[in-house]
Amino acid sequence: MSKRRVTPDGAGLDTRAVRAGQVRTHEGEHNDPIFATSSFVFESAAQAAARFAETEPGNVYSRFTNPTVRVFEERLAAMEGAAHAVATGSGMGAILSTCLAVLKAGDHVLAADSLFGSTLSLFRNILGRFGVSTDFVPAADVDAWRAAVRGNTRMLFAETPTNPLAEIADIAALAAIARGTDALLVVDNCYCTPALQRPLALGAHLVVHSGTKYLDGQGRVVGGAVVTDDKKLRDAVYGIVRTGGTSLSPFNAWVFLKGLETLGVRMRAHCEGGLAVARWLEAQPGVTRVYYPGLESHPQHALATRQQKGFSGIVAFEIAGGRDQAFALIDATEWISITANFGDTKSTITHPASTTHGRLSAEERAQAGIRENLIRVSVGLEDVSDIITELDRGLAAAAALDTVARAANG
Repeated sequence: MSKRRVTPDGAGLDTRAVRAGQVRTHEGEHNDPIFATSSFVFESAAQAAARFAETEPGNVYSRFTNPTVRVFEERLAAMEGAAHAVATGSGMGAILSTCLAVLKAGDHVLAADSLFGSTLSLFRNILGRFGVSTDFVPAADVDAWRAAVRGNTRMLFAETPTNPLAEIADIAALAAIARGTDALLVVDNCYCTPALQRPLALGAHLVVHSGTKYLDGQGRVVGGAVVTDDKKLRDAVYGIVRTGGTSLSPFNAWVFLKGLETLGVRMRAHCEGGLAVARWLEAQPGVTRVYYPGLESHPQHALATRQQKGFSGIVAFEIAGGRDQAFALIDATEWISITANFGDTKSTITHPASTTHGRLSAEERAQAGIRENLIRVSVGLEDVSDIITELDRGLAAAAALDTVARAANG
């Protein structure tokens, strides 16, 4: 086999996205191979025993060791500027595995109050059954985070920007709070990806990803990952994945590898399109508020500019009226995909109050700021003018319904 290097020293993010982690086999393949196998064969009974005892490195069983999954882990870690990554079967699997690895009964979690709906449900409805309590604070209010810390606080959890309201948590400030306690700062980097934001460099202890979104970028597979510089934390999360089975399939890992190769160029395009759509929406009379950190009107625009390289492609906005008007807008679009996923090359649109946050109570949605007139668009890679034409058609339908509703109410 050639000893030519796969990745150069000091490689930039786009180079790492294409090449990091790959180890060519004796076949000399150019593309990353898929090791589609559930188990691995040993040379002897003694080697099998050593592998299971972890006294000898090597593959054992694809629930916890697989070469394709390992390349994905190493590539994502390299892009985050981290030493370690553990792949999981979904983004929520990454969050659950992290919680199981570092929390125990009697521990306290501080979390942003505007998290993704399933994350809120995990903290509110599941972890509490096992003796872990959670308090929620506004993502952008550093003083509120500081004031809510308890003696038994073991985790600060934030996604930044938040989905869908694009609130910005000050990662460095939260890291400083965590350093003054026994808590770990965990940041969900799904919205930005390492192409736009690197939380570990700002002081976070762990970063979680839903690879299902931008890392894949084409809505093909489900998966996630946990990234850290701390080997003890890596080993703790890996132990949960190994025993609990929140593992990533080799095929899905391979798809994510292909997604990572184009992540940088895609995110630059998503940022450009997202900003154009947000600026257009902000100028429309039927739109009452736009949530996009790239807008100068965003309350944390300066912070977002400081800790991010770009603003991603997720635009949320509120319109005049309520759920009926929001549904009318969504239904009037002709080709934008009505789906709750985001981060796709194809633009998507959804009504968060009835989808991503639909399982929360009305009070919980109100606390999270998810109102009935809120719509979220994930700006894809189509021509921006075509996306705007779709939204313009939707706004016209919502405005017409709002006029009828006002007339009926006298």
